[in-house]
Amino acid sequence: MKATARLHEVGQSLWLDNITRTMLGDGTLAGYIEELSVTGLTSNPTIFDKAISGGDAYDAQIVELAEQLDDPEEIFFQLALADLRDATDLFKGVHERTAGVDGFCSLEVSPKLADDTEGTIAQAAKLHAEAGRENLFIKIPGTPAGLPAIEQSIFAGIPVNVTLLFSREHHLAAADAYMKGIERRIEAGLDPDVASVASIFMSRWDVAVADEVPAELRDKLGLAIGFRAYAAYRELLDSDRTQRLMNEGARPQRLLWASTGTKDPEAPDTLYVEGFASPFTVNTMPEDTLHAFADHGELGDPVPADGGECEQTLARFGAAGIDVEALAERLQEEGKQKFVDSWEELLKTISAQLGARA
Repeated sequence: MKATARLHEVGQSLWLDNITRTMLGDGTLAGYIEELSVTGLTSNPTIFDKAISGGDAYDAQIVELAEQLDDPEEIFFQLALADLRDATDLFKGVHERTAGVDGFCSLEVSPKLADDTEGTIAQAAKLHAEAGRENLFIKIPGTPAGLPAIEQSIFAGIPVNVTLLFSREHHLAAADAYMKGIERRIEAGLDPDVASVASIFMSRWDVAVADEVPAELRDKLGLAIGFRAYAAYRELLDSDRTQRLMNEGARPQRLLWASTGTKDPEAPDTLYVEGFASPFTVNTMPEDTLHAFADHGELGDPVPADGGECEQTLARFGAAGIDVEALAERLQEEGKQKFVDSWEELLKTISAQLGARA
């Protein structure tokens, strides 16, 4: 049995953090579903920029769209929606087999809306309606302005992938926004079964402190932060609030491990896959990481429900001068800017192709 199948048997969903029109058309993604236990997919502006600029697969549709639209952002969303409709169709069987728990793909709202609550609400509703697929998540950042947009989108019945989370506190705030939306649906007599995941980014923690901590702490911060978040997640699943919502027909928001590609060339390339094996969670991994884990991944004990020794490890980072609470806020701000930068590059790529055809 492949390592990916063993991980799936632990109770974790394996999602691919990539999408290209080529992999949709040549059977690559279908092969991952069949052979590597992949049950979902995530996308972001960087992924689409590489896909669009990396070949000619999108050229014909760009020419066609340019006859109707002159806004590169609108053109991008039409390109992305075309891909994600095809991807969600490939995962339709998984979605039906799991009664709507799994089999999702994700599309992100414009990163420029990270501080714009009303703009995010409007764009999330527009994208989800245009997609016409029940197994499509709309990605909304868990920023201060994003949290009320998450609540409102969930209340509107839109499945949400909360992105740009870095800490236990970020995750709990996202979970609270999700549950507020569900509670409002129950009060309004609406179906409370609206899916959501909360994506906490892991590898960026270790990149941020790589040159600031002693060698014995290298590549240990991301795991400790994740274990702390997982302990809070398990407590939340057992809470009276969650149990009351489940009794009304709601399902808990799942925790998703994101940014799981190893950045340190001296660390194992499966570090954040093996380290975050855990039931009722998702691990969305880059293509290289998926192949690495399928080839030589090993499974040990799953993440301890109580976080294990994460607090002791985090205390060691504190003693080394790392303020993890302040770093979490910095990472979210930096992540927000990186997403905007990627978005700008993506729109430049499309504008350049439009200009070349003018």
